[in-house]
Amino acid sequence: MTSDVDLCTKLVGHWSREVLDGRGYGDYQSMGLSSGQYDILREVVASARAAERQGVADAGRLIDREAREGCVARYRSGGPGKGPWR
Repeated sequence: MTSDVDLCTKLVGHWSREVLDGRGYGDYQSMGLSSGQYDILREVVASARAAERQGVADAGRLIDREAREGCVARYRSGGPGKGPWR
């Protein structure tokens, strides 16, 4: 069984690469993300774009690391919170 953190990391990492490459589409719901996961994605993409501007050739490792860190923080207490789309 895939943990919430692992699933979040895979989704955020995948869509971060798609957005960074200009292939992202739609809103967070069409990507299968919660609003909180989309917040993580936006932070990851911003960091990756900044790294690319500074000449980092492979932003993939940065995306993987930051997606994982964001998802670990989000699910640290076992869940994202109460209410819909959290």
